Amino acid sequence: MNYVLYDGTVRENFFPFTFTRPVADMRMGILTIREKWEKYLKTITSTKTEAYLSEKFPLVENDVNIYINASFFPNDLLVNRVKALTENTALVKEGEVIAYFKKRDQDTDINALKRIEFVDPVLRIEHTWEIFSRNGEALQADFDLLTKNRKSAPIPDTNTLIHPERIFAEEGAKVEHSILNATEGPIYLGKDSEVWEGNLIRGAFALCNNAVVKMGAKIYGPTTIGPFGKVCGEISNAVIFGYSSKGHEGYLGNAVLGEWCNIGADSNNSNLKNNYAKVRLWNYGTESFEQTGLQFCGLMMGDHSKSAINTMFNTGTVIGVNCNIYVPGFPRNFVPSFSWGGASGFTTYSTKKAFEAAKVMMARRNVVFDEKDARILEHVFELTKRWRNY
Repeated sequence: MNYVLYDGTVRENFFPFTFTRPVADMRMGILTIREKWEKYLKTITSTKTEAYLSEKFPLVENDVNIYINASFFPNDLLVNRVKALTENTALVKEGEVIAYFKKRDQDTDINALKRIEFVDPVLRIEHTWEIFSRNGEALQADFDLLTKNRKSAPIPDTNTLIHPERIFAEEGAKVEHSILNATEGPIYLGKDSEVWEGNLIRGAFALCNNAVVKMGAKIYGPTTIGPFGKVCGEISNAVIFGYSSKGHEGYLGNAVLGEWCNIGADSNNSNLKNNYAKVRLWNYGTESFEQTGLQFCGLMMGDHSKSAINTMFNTGTVIGVNCNIYVPGFPRNFVPSFSWGGASGFTTYSTKKAFEAAKVMMARRNVVFDEKDARILEHVFELTKRWRNY
């Protein structure tokens, strides 16, 4: 069977992160949503997404296919029900389609399919803030999946381990003279990751492959640092997709960073309003600030965005793709993509300058910024123009 992950009805709710990737390629827990499904299905998947993303994330159809809504996370029961789908059937949960059977070139009307209700619990996300607020659930599930019937690589006795049975290090992971406390959740150290000396890490925590925690960090879970990320300072309940850096002192909490972001030294985000009110967050679909229902909600930052040293972010701030934030004071709590400036005002960040910075940053990690990347970001530049009034 051929499996295709599609964006579903909530793609716009995940802007700015899905400006530059399908829903399936967001990271939450340890793995991306695609990686989770592929491990359960034991096969590769392709993607049905927006046309401008399809060059980088192409669709592959066989004679028969099962399309899976990428906002749903796999578990054993769900995967078995998905695999059992047959022609003219769809698996649904509370009115939302989880998966459906489709033949090649068939114009499938999902509403006309026989609907099979999935009654068991399943993790589904519908909003950006759930990436951090439900990260603990996803992290525990990924930890169980990745470590089942496996033994951790040795962890040096220079470290203090609390609940070592919930701490797992992959081959090549390095950690020295640090305190790892898995009382509240598991701790996972990915392949060739590094935890330098003097760190205090409280689970749940995932450090993905080749990521680094520099000296003297204080990390509270549930937190995920994606592949090749680099972090330090104080971090609480944050998800960093990968290749991004928060390499110095400063606070990041109840936050999500995309890829290729950089947080300048001594930058901080607020995650709690002074009046303790519930936090509202910008929603691109409704073009308004939407109630999250959360008392703690910090920063959402899209791919390739940066902040200068000593940058301050208000509670519930949304930063788009390819933004450069600097100058003293709090910038507004919605900054459109390709913006350059800060509290004193913004100008448009040209694609030429943005691409030059992206090429240099990515080359430092031996990744090439290619024409596919450029075309995606050019489309995002045009797509987000209506929110830039400068």
